[in-house]
Amino acid sequence: MPQNYLAIWEFEINPKSRAQFEEIYGPDGAWARLFRQSPDYRGTKLIRDLTHPGRYLTLDSWLSREAFHTFKQVHAAEYAMLDKQCESLTEHEEMVGEFEEAPAK
Repeated sequence: MPQNYLAIWEFEINPKSRAQFEEIYGPDGAWARLFRQSPDYRGTKLIRDLTHPGRYLTLDSWLSREAFHTFKQVHAAEYAMLDKQCESLTEHEEMVGEFEEAPAK
C-alpha cells in the first residue's frame, strides 16, 4: 500500500484574513482537528510564498490516498460545513494535486 500520501492545496487569501487563515489552516487549526478524527491522518504543513504575498500551500499528509478519500466520504457533512465557514478567508482555492512519496531505491 502506498505510504506518505499528500493532498496539496493552493490558496490566495484575503490580506485582511491572514491571521485567521493561518490559525484555521495551520497544523493545529480547525482543518487539522477535523482530520485528526482519522488514525490515518499524519499532519498538515502550511507554507507561505515569500515572493507572492497572500499565496499559501497546505500539505495534508495521510497514510494513503484511499484513507484520505474514505475520510472525506465518511465526514462529508463536517468537511462541507468547515469549507463553507472558511470561504470568506480566501479569494481563490485550488487543489494542486495528489502526491505520494517515491519509493527509495
